[in-house]
Amino acid sequence: MEIEVAKSYGFCFGVKRAIKIAEENPGSSTLGPLIHNNLEIERLKKDFDVSLATTLEDVKEGSATVIRTHGIPKNDLAKLKEKGGEVIDATCPFVTKPQQIVEQMSEEGYDIVIFGDVNHPEIKGVMSYASGPVFAVLSIEELQKLHLRERVALVAQTTRKIEEYNRVIAYLVPRHKEVRVFNTICNATFENQDAARDLAQRADIMIVIGGKQSSNTKQLHSICKSHCPDSYHIESKEELQKEWFAGKKLCGITAGASTPEWIIEEIIGKIREFKV
Repeated sequence: MEIEVAKSYGFCFGVKRAIKIAEENPGSSTLGPLIHNNLEIERLKKDFDVSLATTLEDVKEGSATVIRTHGIPKNDLAKLKEKGGEVIDATCPFVTKPQQIVEQMSEEGYDIVIFGDVNHPEIKGVMSYASGPVFAVLSIEELQKLHLRERVALVAQTTRKIEEYNRVIAYLVPRHKEVRVFNTICNATFENQDAARDLAQRADIMIVIGGKQSSNTKQLHSICKSHCPDSYHIESKEELQKEWFAGKKLCGITAGASTPEWIIEEIIGKIREFKV
C-alpha cells in the first residue's frame, strides 16, 4: 500500500509561534490548553515544565502565564494582569484580527454576527470584544431566529469552511441595508483544506490526524469523508486498526494545524508496520 501525505498539512504559523513562546518560557503556565493537542501539551509539560491552569483561580499570584493561541476573553485578560505576574501573549495574530474588528465595528454601532461555534474558546474571546449586540451562529436556521438591526458586521471563526461562510454572507446581504463582511478565515486553513480535498478524491483511505477538540481537524475530516468514505480522525497511533487498511492501495495522510510532525511520523511508522 502506498502512503501519500497531503501537500499542505499540520502546524500553522500561529501554532508554531505559540509552541516556540512556551518553550522559551519554561516553568510558565498556560490559561487553558495552549493548542488543541493533548500529546503536544504533555510534551511541553515534560520537557519544559509548562503547566496548565484551567481557570483564573488556578493561576498563581506573580507567576508567568502564556495566553493560548485561541485567545481569552477580554475581562479574563484584565483579571490575569491584576495578578501581577508576567503575561505572555501567544494569541494567534489571525485570531487577534477578528477581536479588533469586532471591537471597532461594535463601537460604530453595528450588530456583530460571528460565523462560528459559540462554545469554542476562540469565539468566546472574540465575542468579549463587542460592546453591543453580538451573536455566534453555525447555520442559516440560527440566523433566521435573530432580530438584527439594519447595520451588520460579519466575521468568521478562523477555521471554518469558506463555502459555508459564503452561504451566510449570501443570506445576510439582501436582508440588510449595510453588511460589512470581513474574511477572517486563516490562509493556512484554506491551504490545508484544499490539499486534503485533492488527496481524498484519489485515496482509498484517509487518516486525519489531530486533537479530538480541534475545530480545524474536524473540518478536515468532514471534507475527507465527503470524498473518501473510509476517512478516520485519530489523535495517536494507538487508535489505528489494521483492518482499516485491508485491500487499500493508497492511504492519504493529513493533519490539523495543532498537530506536530513527531506525532505524524509516529502514525505513518505504525501504518507501515501493518505491511498491508
